[in-house]
Amino acid sequence: MTTKPKVLISDKMDPNAAAIFRMRGCEVDEITGKTPEELKAIIGQYDGLAIRSSTKATKEIIEAATNLKVIGRAGIGVDNVDIPAASAKGIVVMNTPFGNSITTAEHAIALMFALARQLPEADASTQAGKWEKNRFMGVEMTGKTLGLIGAGNIGSIVADRALGLRMKVVAFDPFLSPERAVDMGVEKVELDQLLERADFITLHTPLTDQTRNILSKENLAKTKKGVRIVNCARGGLIDEDALKAALDSGHVAGAALDVFVTEPAKEHALFGTPNFVATPHLGASTNEAQVNVALQVAEQMADYLVSGGVTNALNMPSLSAEEAPKLKPYMALAEKLGSLVGQLTTGSIPRISIHTEGAATELNIKPIVAAVLAGFLRVQSDSVNMVNAPYLAKERGMEVREVKTEREGDYHTLIRVSVKTDAGERSVAGTLFNNREPRLVELFGIKVEAELAGPMMYIVNEDAPGFIGRVGTLLGENAINIGTFNLGRREAGGEAVLLLSVDSPVSQDLLDKACKLPGVKRVKALAFS
Repeated sequence: MTTKPKVLISDKMDPNAAAIFRMRGCEVDEITGKTPEELKAIIGQYDGLAIRSSTKATKEIIEAATNLKVIGRAGIGVDNVDIPAASAKGIVVMNTPFGNSITTAEHAIALMFALARQLPEADASTQAGKWEKNRFMGVEMTGKTLGLIGAGNIGSIVADRALGLRMKVVAFDPFLSPERAVDMGVEKVELDQLLERADFITLHTPLTDQTRNILSKENLAKTKKGVRIVNCARGGLIDEDALKAALDSGHVAGAALDVFVTEPAKEHALFGTPNFVATPHLGASTNEAQVNVALQVAEQMADYLVSGGVTNALNMPSLSAEEAPKLKPYMALAEKLGSLVGQLTTGSIPRISIHTEGAATELNIKPIVAAVLAGFLRVQSDSVNMVNAPYLAKERGMEVREVKTEREGDYHTLIRVSVKTDAGERSVAGTLFNNREPRLVELFGIKVEAELAGPMMYIVNEDAPGFIGRVGTLLGENAINIGTFNLGRREAGGEAVLLLSVDSPVSQDLLDKACKLPGVKRVKALAFS
């Protein structure tokens, strides 16, 4: 009987999230409000952890999560997840970047209106019994230039809404292509150009080493006098002390922050500053968004735990639930080829290349590459999987190349794995029989057909009469039963290879005896899952 995957929901979420997990075949516990020590004590029971912003998936928690396979963050930001620690342990980390995109974009637009018309201060003044009509002189947004720092999913929605308000939009985003900028109706510019031209600036970028304090004291000084700034993305994108000084001097006409460096921000130097608007991280706070991200994270995690589909992962190639069944045999082939190369090569491997031909080129190559790396590196550590294999390869300084050749060769589909070694380039290749059965078809330049499964023996020898008989006799004398016998050679009388599947593991003593057979150049025991 197959055990159902078990998921812990450790932060408050819409109850329909738990229902989705159960409907998809997972067991669910909803246990919220646990301290880090309490969470650490129970996390080992679970295959999946669903969180919002309260739970901190620290390195210590992750180390205690002996069975954990996936962490799902219902929301965009994953500051509360130690992604390197999760990746090293082979745990997929997912977020839901689209579930609250509209909500966050609308909040940014709302704060732009609030700044343009001084709405919070006007409201407070009016409700205090004053009627200061002449004090609150706003500005129109029509015709003004909006500067987007970050033009991804949320930024593009803000741009669309701003264009509807008849604003001109300029965008700084290193990943924004000229073609995409045209499609969005925005002008792609460098950061200094944006700072110089924008009447309003909104930030829609993650917090990284490159974006931290992107609006620094120096960059704030480059902005147009009278600029209004909105940040609904991440605290730390703006130098808050420098922003306070710019507001006090009047260089910045207004600023609205939904996020702060330290949260909850119950005290702050900016509080009380004229023309400053603050909200308590409300970007995703609508009923629709809360429901959307909860349902989305449940669907994504269940897909991964039940069928292997990977969506919105931050440390693994995406693989839809629809793609997974089609890719499964290719990934099995890729992992076996990677394992074969890993078992047959020694020394440092500065480069590994994954080459697909024919039908394989139409597939998502990223999971195939990850499977090759997992098979290759698992020879060195049994804790390697498709999640952490690319990171481990990078740590070892390996260059990973991906090559596609759409034309068909001798086979309708082919995966070739090549490694650069001290002895030169070495490669193996495999195909799928009946589109589902992995087969090795080439080994270091020698044509051979073999199924890679269970314990095996690899023998390189001189092609000569009587050799096969001597090998069979040796195995028989050592009570080793042969499953399959696979031969290949470069030319008659030249170098040949022999791949034997056997019914029991091959001992070192047997390997030593095989090495003494006439004509043998190399013998190696192999194992495949």
